[in-house]
Order: sequence, then C-alpha cells, then structure tokens
Amino acid sequence: MSESGTSGSSRGSGAQRGAGQGGGQGGRGRDGSIRNAQGRERNRGPQRGFTESAPSQRTRRADPARLVAFEVLRAVEAEDAYANLVLPARIRHHGLDKRDAGFATELSYGALRGQGTYDAILARCVDRPLDQLDPAILDALRIGAHQLLAMRVPAHAALDQTVGLARAVIGAGPSALINAVLRKVSARTLDEWLELLLSTETDATTIASIRYAHPEWIVRALRQSLVAHGRPAAEIDGLLEADNAAPVVNLVALPGIGSLDEALEIGATPGELVEGSALSSGGDLGRLASVRDGSTRVQDVGSQLVARAMAAADLGTNPSADPDGEAGTDSESAGERWLDLCAGPGGKAALLAALARQQGAHLLANESAPHRAKLVRQALSAVPREAWEVRTGDGRDIGAEQPESFDRVLVDVPCTGLGALRRRPESRWRRTPKDLVDLGPLQRQLLNSALDAVKPGGVVAYVTCSPHPAETTAVVSDVLRKRQDLELLDAGAVLDSVSLTGHLEAGHELTAQLWPHVHQTDAMFLALIHKKA
Repeated sequence: MSESGTSGSSRGSGAQRGAGQGGGQGGRGRDGSIRNAQGRERNRGPQRGFTESAPSQRTRRADPARLVAFEVLRAVEAEDAYANLVLPARIRHHGLDKRDAGFATELSYGALRGQGTYDAILARCVDRPLDQLDPAILDALRIGAHQLLAMRVPAHAALDQTVGLARAVIGAGPSALINAVLRKVSARTLDEWLELLLSTETDATTIASIRYAHPEWIVRALRQSLVAHGRPAAEIDGLLEADNAAPVVNLVALPGIGSLDEALEIGATPGELVEGSALSSGGDLGRLASVRDGSTRVQDVGSQLVARAMAAADLGTNPSADPDGEAGTDSESAGERWLDLCAGPGGKAALLAALARQQGAHLLANESAPHRAKLVRQALSAVPREAWEVRTGDGRDIGAEQPESFDRVLVDVPCTGLGALRRRPESRWRRTPKDLVDLGPLQRQLLNSALDAVKPGGVVAYVTCSPHPAETTAVVSDVLRKRQDLELLDAGAVLDSVSLTGHLEAGHELTAQLWPHVHQTDAMFLALIHKKA
C-alpha cells in the first residue's frame, strides 16, 4: 500500500527534542538523566517523549484515514462488529477520497489480520500484560505497529500521526505511552522482530502461528484440512500467507441481466476462472450503476463456481442432457424447482435466480432470520420477480413441510468461515475449536432437511466456506452412512465443467475443495449428493 496524502505527511518531523531543550534551563547529568535548573531529575526523558518533534509541531488532530481504521478496530473489539460491514460506512461518514479510503482499508484489515504477530511484538515493548491495557490503547498500538512494520509509511509519519490520533480520541496521557511503545517497535523491522520472537521456538505450529498471525489451533486445523482434501501438509505456509494477502474484489454479472462493461471501463479485468466474472483492484464500486441496481454484484469466484455447479449438475433424467456435462440449456431445467436453503444475505441466491430464469426454473430462497430475509429480497430484486420467491423460516423444517418438492437444492450451511479468513480478518481471533462442535449438529440437520426436500433423481449441493473436515467430509459421510437412497456425484468434474479453465484440480474422492493459495478463491467446499430415483 502506497502512502496516502493524509498518511505520510507529518507536521511534526522537524526539530529534535535534545537534552537541555527549553531555553537552557536544564541539562543532562553525568549518569544520562535529564535535570532541570534546580538539579532535580526530570520525568520526561527521551523514552517518554511524544514524538521527535518540538511541542508546537506535534500533530494534535486525528488524521481521517487513521481515524476510520481506529473506529473499525474499536467496533470489532467492543461491539463484535464485522470489519467489512463497518468500514464502508465509516469511509462514507468521514468523506474519504479514493486514495485515503484505500489507506484506511489496508490499515484496518492489515492491523486485524496481523493482530497476533503485532501483539507478540508489543508484549516485548510494554511493561505490563497486554490484557491490562485499555482496549482503545491496544487498538491504537496495533494501528501504529502495522504502519511501522508492514506499510510504506515513514517511521516519523507513522509515529506522529498515530500519537496525534491518540491525543485526539483517547487522551494526552495514553498518547505518551503509545509514543514510547511505538518508538521501541520502530527500532526493528518486521523480519528482525520475527527473528527475535522465533529464536527460541522449535515447534512448527507455534512458529507458523507467530509468523503468519493465525491462532495455533487454526494452523493445525488448516494443515489437517489440506491432508484431508488430498493436498500436501507442506502447503500450509502458502495457505497461511494467502490468508494474509489483501483479496482482489471479485464481481459477477448476473447471467442474462447484468453487464461488466462499466467495471471493465474503470480498470477491472475479466475473470479467468468463471464466465461473467471480473476482478477489480478496488475503488468505490458503489458508484457503478450496475452495482447499485444489483445486476452486477461483488461475489467471490468460489461462491460463483459452487452456485453454477449446483445449477449444472446432470440429474440424468433428461434424455437431451448434454453428455459432456456442460451447464444446462434453457429447456433442460424447464419447470424445475430450486431451493436455496440458507440464502442470507443473498449473493448465491441472486446468481441462482438469474440462472433459474435462463433455464426456465423457479427458485425458492429460504432464510430463517427476518432481517437477513430482507437482504435476500434486496439481492434478488434485479431478477424478474416470476423467477423467485423468498421464504422466512427455519431451514430444518422445509424437508418435513415440503418433502421431495425440489429438483436442486443448495445448502450453504452456517460454518466457522475458516475458508474466508482473508476477507474477514477479525474472524480468526473470534473463532474457537468449540465452534466446530457447536455447529456440527446444525450442519447435519440442515443437510438432512435438504435431502428430505429434494425429489428422487434430484441433487443437493452441500457447501461450506470452510475446508475443515469436521464441517465438510465428516458431515457428508455421516449423513450418507445413515441413508441408503444417496450417492455422491463427482463434484470436481462438475466444477471443471463450469470453469473457464476446465481443470481446476479441486476434486478429491468425489468431493471438491477450492483454496486461496491455489485458486485465489475462498476455500469453498462442495459435495453434490444425488438422491436415487
């Protein structure tokens, strides 16, 4: 991230605070202490200075870009908010231009992603346990550490502006502590800090946890996930590194409705994995008319692929079905009923509704929470109304209420989200192994409901944004073991059929797993379960 106009300019980069500064009324003693004219030792040596600037030159206001990042971190910590929802609203509230919005985004997401590593560094620079610091002070320290260690911001600007932010929104007293700690942080580069932190560590999991800022349990879980889905455990470093890379914004034009022309005109590039997709380097996409009207949407390519795979799976009941397994034509799915069992907030549902309209099918989008059902309706509004409807209710009830009623069902179950850590940077610090245990029964209940709701001869797409076997293969194998009317289709082959490359190499033992470090997508899992006729 290049330095923004507000981020790099430091009004306090001039005069140095030297011993005896202040009209010659004091000086440095032989022991190095600073004494006043009466010979008393002063309590503000260089280790307590606010910045290297003279008092009149110190920044005393909050730079808007850094203020946005601070507000995002505070909302995440204090209100359990999601950064991707808070950040756009704060950017608009403070009226940031494109350059400063980009700076605030990198600072917010970077400080959240790197929190574990930065906290390990800060613990070496603070004279008390970090949990004894005021949370607002700790957030300011994380913001300063990210600037100093991972952004192209001059050290003097990072110090001056972060201390100015602290003075404006926390107070003069805490800003002194923040300045002293960040000066210690700035004494080493990130590589030098890592070398120091890891010099006595021998455990590979601990080393990866500190180096790549992931909790140790997630490092172990992702290593296990790689092996479970047929990839070498040695890829763990690449996967963790991919989690820390700022993700490219993925766009999709709803088939038969939207267009990517506007996005391409402002610099987006056509996607290489799936039809109708594009990659954007950022900017305010909300300014595009096609995004505002919902005909073009922000959606990860992994989500696009699994939705298209559900729509393209060969049910084997139509003699005119394409023998090559290509996506169906308008006539092949005519009259079919489709179900998105867990539709909120509506991204996959919008794509499915557009595909259903093209193929003469009809989509029921179900969401249990009323406020999320409202989001689903908004997401679907760009698709002609005759192609879809929304139901508000518990997805676990649909199988009993509407048994064997749908030809295709997508069940994108609530999960830990371990496959989307790059897009939800705070998630890695919130999740615990207990979440896997708590979510397991719900995932199995929703999958069984979907299987009850699908017609004989139909297909259920079981999807998670997590590669963890406890949420993926274990759930599928448990359900299949208890039912005799089911079989797995080759999900990897179907994904290949809807991709532009034709060889994603995501399949393993009939299920499929996408990866950030391999496919540059979220780590989406897909199982296609066929109910025997």
